[in-house]
Amino acid sequence: MTTALLSHAACLDHVTPPGHPERVARLEAVLAALDAPEFAGLVRLEAPLADVAEVLRVHPAAYLAQIKGAIPRAGQVMLDEDTHVSQGSLDAALRAVGAATLAVDLVLAGRVRNAFCATRPPGHHAETARAMGFCLFGTAAIAAKRALDHHGLNRVAVVDFDVHHGNGTQDLLWDDGRALFISLHQMPLYPGTGSSGERGAHDNVLNLPLPPGSGGAEMRRAVTKQVMPRLRAFAPELVLISAGFDAHADDPLANLAWHEDDFAWITSELCELADQCAGGRVVSTLEGGYDLDALAASVAAHVRVLMERDG
Repeated sequence: MTTALLSHAACLDHVTPPGHPERVARLEAVLAALDAPEFAGLVRLEAPLADVAEVLRVHPAAYLAQIKGAIPRAGQVMLDEDTHVSQGSLDAALRAVGAATLAVDLVLAGRVRNAFCATRPPGHHAETARAMGFCLFGTAAIAAKRALDHHGLNRVAVVDFDVHHGNGTQDLLWDDGRALFISLHQMPLYPGTGSSGERGAHDNVLNLPLPPGSGGAEMRRAVTKQVMPRLRAFAPELVLISAGFDAHADDPLANLAWHEDDFAWITSELCELADQCAGGRVVSTLEGGYDLDALAASVAAHVRVLMERDG
């Protein structure tokens, strides 16, 4: 079996104001890195436009209508101080959801072993009825609900290693004991959530805040001592990854000190866990990462490990 890469040119049409960190160039850098010869074996697929029913798995219809109504004919509209939409933003966000849900379908059908969704805008800050942190729809949470409700899985894990806490994913999965949400993130940092005391309605949330300045060694200890035992006990049938790369030492928006080998290591650990519990089934979706060179190199390291798990 193989690794799928799902993306779509429409994700380049989500245009943010000049100087905004979540910019078109992010996805361009990622796709350029994955055009290298070593990635020729990827199964490259266009992300479909998600049916709105997928969005409604976690967001109310009134919220979807609010986002649709905010889309401008030209220029950008500010939803909050960080989050903007342009004419192409709704289609881009629906392609991101479509990529994640198709990836779940493909992996669970055994057509590919794992998948990476190179899409934007990111999703892990979008709460039930609130766009924030550059995010419109809770892509990872929607993918989890697709696996649970459409495919009938009993246990799905979402592991988020973006440097910012995935408050949206936590909010959307808080009441669902079939979903385990684990987040490693810097604290203090935006959005200010993610304390170890936030545990979910069914003890289905594990937050592991890391102090500013901590590096890969601290992350690896947290993963080894806390993440992996919790995942093994939960025994997920599918592992979803919210793959943010803004914990990189070169990223301008945070203060952790990870490097490409750290992203490769945590990816390998999660894939090994998936081999043990979930038939190797992993779906990863792009979240943050705002230094273009660091983002490109870190995504390459992440996808390289996914491809090594083929077979």
